[in-house]
Amino acid sequence: MSRHDVFSELVGQDEPVETLRWAASAAARVVAGEPGGGGMTHAWIFTGPPGSGRSVAARAFAASLECERDGTGCGECHGCHTALGRTHADVRFVVPEGLSIGVNEMRALVLRAATAPSGGRWQVVVIEDADRLTEAAGNALLKAIEEPPPRTVFLLCTPSTHPDDISVTIRSRCRVVSLRQPPADAVAEVLAQRDGVAPDVASWAAAAAQGHVGRARLLAADPEARSRREAVLSVPRRLTGVGACFEAAAALIEAAEAEAAASVIDSDATERAALEQALGAGGTGRGAAGAMRGAAGQIRDLEKRQKSRATRAQRDALDRALVDLAGFYRDVLITNLRAPVAVVHGDTAGQAEAAAQKWSAESTLRRLEAVLACRDAIEQNVKPKIAVEAMMVTLWRG
Repeated sequence: MSRHDVFSELVGQDEPVETLRWAASAAARVVAGEPGGGGMTHAWIFTGPPGSGRSVAARAFAASLECERDGTGCGECHGCHTALGRTHADVRFVVPEGLSIGVNEMRALVLRAATAPSGGRWQVVVIEDADRLTEAAGNALLKAIEEPPPRTVFLLCTPSTHPDDISVTIRSRCRVVSLRQPPADAVAEVLAQRDGVAPDVASWAAAAAQGHVGRARLLAADPEARSRREAVLSVPRRLTGVGACFEAAAALIEAAEAEAAASVIDSDATERAALEQALGAGGTGRGAAGAMRGAAGQIRDLEKRQKSRATRAQRDALDRALVDLAGFYRDVLITNLRAPVAVVHGDTAGQAEAAAQKWSAESTLRRLEAVLACRDAIEQNVKPKIAVEAMMVTLWRG
């Protein structure tokens, strides 16, 4: 495999990569009008756990479809470069900034997808987090998938094919590519060889990230990310009473809010400045003042989108913390049961051992289930404060 190959960023996904290479080759034959293009289909679902590389796989496949070297996904031609860089004119990426993808956005996307490729080989639509489609947006997409234009391909990314994530009707019209959680040693190898991370740090980060490549990179490179993780893993020993439970809940939520605010502050400021400049901010005279007054609605719309994006970022940050916490209780459980598997958080193995001596396996399992239930509740739009406080009390009581 070439170092520049479009699929080289996919870690531990040999079988899915083989499927996508074969499909891209078939797609190239379709474009050339040659026989043997029957292996290509117009709608795909990329599914797998967080960090498995769903969006990476979809983007790599989009690049291979636009590859100018017979769909090989060389990673070197103009088609591959622009598709991977999200600047290809015929590859459209839909990345929800808020909690959902609305019907108006989907209708506009479907309308654009109905056109012929402007310069590339295929018109490709990549929908990241397709599980956030509203019901109306899903119906709009379904119509396009049922009657697709001849050179249009839809690539959907979703955690699973459960009806709560993606409708059965849409799923039945798509080919499913199932990705797996990459093994920790494969992630560590990527960090060490491609990112230059010291082998011992790479191994630690890969294990702590539980197979999530992006999270492993962050832990290896960012001291603040490591500090946030340490704060989360200190939660179990801080739960000494009801008051401590509420304090720990508040601290966890505040940390998630701070992390989310830091992640969007630059993009929010850039968007605001660009909009104000486009609307004539800084201009003088009656016309400029009138233009800014008339632009109040556009500024409110931008603020609404940014608020929705901030909410999503807060929930994502909180979910990462809950995954770390669930990993600790898993470590306690396998320590309690003396299971022959590696712990997730090797640096807190002593803490897990002490907890295993204090809690029964059943009690530990209840705590683990409480963390997972909290994640589900937040995903179902329960207020994070309520869900986290309830979880903390359960963790304390066991």
